[in-house]
Amino acid sequence: MEPSADDALPEELPSSETQPVETSNAGEAPAERTAHPRARRAPPTQRSDYVLTIDARDRVQTEEEREEIIWHEIRNAYRTRRILTGILGGVEQTKSGRTLAIVDYKGFRVAIPILEMLLYTGEMPSNREYLELMGRLNRMLSTMLGAEIDFMVKGIDSNTRSIVASRKDAMLRKRQSFYMDTDALGEHLIYEGRVVQARVIAVAEKIIRVEAFGVECAIVARDLSWEWLGDARDHFSVGSRILIRIQSIDRSSLEGMTITADVRSVSSTTNLDNVKKCQPQCRYAGRVTDVRGGVVYIRLNNGVNAIAHACYDLRTPGKKDDVSFAVTRLDEEKGIAIGIITRIIKQNL
Repeated sequence: MEPSADDALPEELPSSETQPVETSNAGEAPAERTAHPRARRAPPTQRSDYVLTIDARDRVQTEEEREEIIWHEIRNAYRTRRILTGILGGVEQTKSGRTLAIVDYKGFRVAIPILEMLLYTGEMPSNREYLELMGRLNRMLSTMLGAEIDFMVKGIDSNTRSIVASRKDAMLRKRQSFYMDTDALGEHLIYEGRVVQARVIAVAEKIIRVEAFGVECAIVARDLSWEWLGDARDHFSVGSRILIRIQSIDRSSLEGMTITADVRSVSSTTNLDNVKKCQPQCRYAGRVTDVRGGVVYIRLNNGVNAIAHACYDLRTPGKKDDVSFAVTRLDEEKGIAIGIITRIIKQNL
């Protein structure tokens, strides 16, 4: 005998799951509300190990995560031959006597052989001349410590995470793009008279060396500012960026490309503007920038360049001395004040 539909139903439902029966209007069948089963909680997920931050929905990278991201970036740059930029942080000698430039790229050590730094473009000499050249290149490299360096990765070792690179390849590529290639109108991206941003890669007392899109250039003190500079190191530092104006470009060859540039012409203020700040028969304070052939060169505190042929003080003025200067006349054609030193205010001993 087959079971009926009534036999298949449980004899009694739990009271928590029974729902009241609503009575309908007259003549209509009663409507029953079906009961929904209780929602079950999802099983607990695995505990998260990332850093819990104070700000909501923020996340802090661990040192391991950060290194993995940067290493992935370096590997991609190696495959795609993309130019990277780091800071020259050291100069090392290998056991075989070779010199390496050590560049820091986001915490990773990048080794660049000195011949891949493009500090010398001529033919390599031999014997004693080669040793003299290497010594000169080593001194040049030491003055560049702290400078921004472009490079292209030439080889990597994933096990030791060692990186070997070339600055030469990066600079030649930039030279091709900015100095040799032309746009739709046949114009070069960098041309004579254009103002560009450059990196300061070395600074001495009377000269600085800059790198502008793959080409290095030396700029002497007289082309750095309209005001006389006693020491370029007081105004420029390795690693900084400045504006320069390209004066000339030699595009005869990619490796032998040279430029000349200055910083002075970028400034809107000239000597002719400054000299108007002085009046004859008046005294001004200034600082000695140089002494040559009995002539004292002074930069007054108001920015005017001045020359003194005599000094009333019994002491002899020297570089960086603070002096009192009396103007006898103005040379408006050259934009300088001419006069005498009446007193040495403070000597730089």
